[in-house]
Formats: sequence, C-alpha cells, structure tokens
Amino acid sequence: METIMRKLSLKLFNSNCRNETSKQRCVVNRVGYPSEYIQQDAGFSLIELIVVILMIGILSAIAAPGWLGFVNRQRLNKAQDAVLASIQQAQQTAKKNKLSYSVSFTTNSANVVKVAVYPSSSSGIALSDNSWQSLGGDLQIPAGSVLLSTNIASPNTIGTAISSTAYVSTTQPNTITFDYMGTLPNPSFGTPPTGSTDAPGLKIVLASAINSVSSSSSVKRCVIVKTLLGSMLTAKDDKCG
Repeated sequence: METIMRKLSLKLFNSNCRNETSKQRCVVNRVGYPSEYIQQDAGFSLIELIVVILMIGILSAIAAPGWLGFVNRQRLNKAQDAVLASIQQAQQTAKKNKLSYSVSFTTNSANVVKVAVYPSSSSGIALSDNSWQSLGGDLQIPAGSVLLSTNIASPNTIGTAISSTAYVSTTQPNTITFDYMGTLPNPSFGTPPTGSTDAPGLKIVLASAINSVSSSSSVKRCVIVKTLLGSMLTAKDDKCG
C-alpha cells in the first residue's frame, strides 16, 4: 500500500512540475518525495547592492577616524621610545668611554626626524651628514607624519618656548650633552611656572601632523630631562607643553 501511495505522489508531483514556469525547478529528496522549489534566478537586486554599499560606507566612515587615531598614537609611542633610547645611549656611552657625548635632534629637508649621538667637541658641535640617522632606524616613520619640536635653545639650556626644529648641517642647537660621568654640565631647566616648583626641563616633543607638516594635533609624546644627573621621564599630550 505504501508503495502504491508513493507512486501516486510522484505522478502528481511530476504533473505539477510540468506546469511550473521556467523560473522554477523541482527538487526531489533522497527518499523520492518532493522537498522544495528553488528559484533559478536567485541573486541580489540593484537596490540591495546599493543598500549594502551604503552600509559599508557608513561603517567605514565611523571606524576610520578611530583607526587613524590608533595608528597615530602607536607611531608616536614608538617615536617616543626611540628618542628616549637615543638620549640614554648618549648618557651611557659618555660614562662608558669617560668622554663627553651629545645627542642632537633635527628634521631634514624631506621632513624626516633625524638623530645623532656623537662625541662632543670643545670648539662647538660639528656634525657631518653621516652622523645623522633616521629616528628609530627601522621604524619607517613616514616623512612628515611626525613633527619634532624642542624647547632647547643651546646645549642643555631651554629657550622661552617650544618651537619646531630646523635642519642645520653644521651647528645644531637642539642638543643635550653629557659629561664623562653621565651628568649634564651647566644645565638650565628653566623657571618653574606660577604655582609650581617643578622646572619645565629639557623637552623633546613629538606630535602627529594634521594635513601638512606645518600644523600638529593635540596628540603629543615627549621625553623630558629634568635633573643635573640626567634623570628622564616621558609624558604625553598637554604635559608636553
């Protein structure tokens, strides 16, 4: 009886399939019974594609600023680490070799941050072009993405304000010098601001560039040399001045 009912069902199903339009086809399951109709022209309409594209665009617009901010902060953190390492290298080399060593920072004509660690000279700070290295070496900081500024007017002496650096091939004022004991000879850390007893210190400031190398964002990182013994600390944003 079951076999007869199955044959009748298949005959009825096949008859119905022949009456279907060309846009549909019949699917028979493994036990021989009809299971479902499947659209042969299934896909996305133009409106659906436009909606998906718009959604992707909106989500990208929301996520992009956050991602770019994250990238900028990570880049500044790495650059800050490189500045701190360069200053520490100059101090440690001075103590190790029992000689006066200096570290200088600048930005070259291609807007790439440069650093040099070298023996100091009693006749002034003379640097050859080969003394300069890109900050962080293999960090590959894009040219113009990080702006360098300092409050150093002359070796170990701060000026009246923080200003951007300018590339000078022979004499470089953005310099910190350590003597043979690793201390700072004749430093001037500035006058404490009103309501504070803490002097500004020698600051190397890094900031993210906005649109061009002439303007910077409020996202900053800095290294500050605070004491005669060459104590260093790191800071960020408004604490960098």
